[in-house]
Amino acid sequence: MGFDREFNRRLIVATAETVIAHADELSELDRTIGDGDHGLNMKRGFEAVLADLDGLASKPLPDLLKAIGTHLVMKVGGASGPLYGTLFLTLGKELPPEPTLDDATRAFGAAVTAVKARGKSDVGQKTMLDVLVPLTAALEKGGNGLLPRLKETAATAAAQTVPMKALRGRASFLGDRSIGHLDPGARSASLMIATICDVLGAAR
Repeated sequence: MGFDREFNRRLIVATAETVIAHADELSELDRTIGDGDHGLNMKRGFEAVLADLDGLASKPLPDLLKAIGTHLVMKVGGASGPLYGTLFLTLGKELPPEPTLDDATRAFGAAVTAVKARGKSDVGQKTMLDVLVPLTAALEKGGNGLLPRLKETAATAAAQTVPMKALRGRASFLGDRSIGHLDPGARSASLMIATICDVLGAAR
């Protein structure tokens, strides 16, 4: 599939609009175990992305991803800005302009490793990594029906943060009181992954 201007535009708009549409939900989740601003911060970041839509869509895929990462670092703030920024910036560094599935798998693995290092965290600590790490494993497995399985993996992995005890971030200060709540970062990651899979699937 070609990452031309029109396809890039569809991918950016769909992802940004999904995050913005769920901003209240994400902030409500964050009010329970964090600062309560995850949705608002993510909305601000992706509004900045949409404001630069024409410029972003015209870029080759690596430059597009790095530019989105820069917007998120500059606008999102909190812990999520640097983490999502690192994810997109690393993808931009690792991916060629027309990636194969092998390219995407390798680059995503590298990006997740970079997020781990940036946040000094890992899977099992009730963060966005609890979605990103299982997604890496699903990509590595490959096979038929990959896009629907990636969506299912992300949704299931996000739901599995509910019984977890937070070990990183502000939620970790709550100790056992963080148990029983969906992690907002895992939810935002699963939303973006589902949207990206839908756009990629529609283009096939």
